[in-house]
Amino acid sequence: MQPKNKPLKRRKYDVTFKADVLKMIDNGQSVPYVSQALGISEALIYKCKQRNKGEEKHYSSSQTSEVFIENQRMLQRISQLEVEREILKKALSIISRQT
Repeated sequence: MQPKNKPLKRRKYDVTFKADVLKMIDNGQSVPYVSQALGISEALIYKCKQRNKGEEKHYSSSQTSEVFIENQRMLQRISQLEVEREILKKALSIISRQT
């Protein structure tokens, strides 16, 4: 009697692992080298690359423009707060000298 073959369990990789693999590829390492070094298949790396390309396309131009506008607003607020901080520092030094 031969033992029944159990189906192999699929390994699941988290998002950070996949992102690290893609960073390695972007840094100039070859796909075969990375797959051998990490013990994963080349097909998995190519699938990760395809999915990553697909996710990048999901961001619409309206979302990016909203982010750009929000970023500009935040930069203006930071500038304003830095000016206020400098004013407060000067006021504190003036008050400290008078006493």
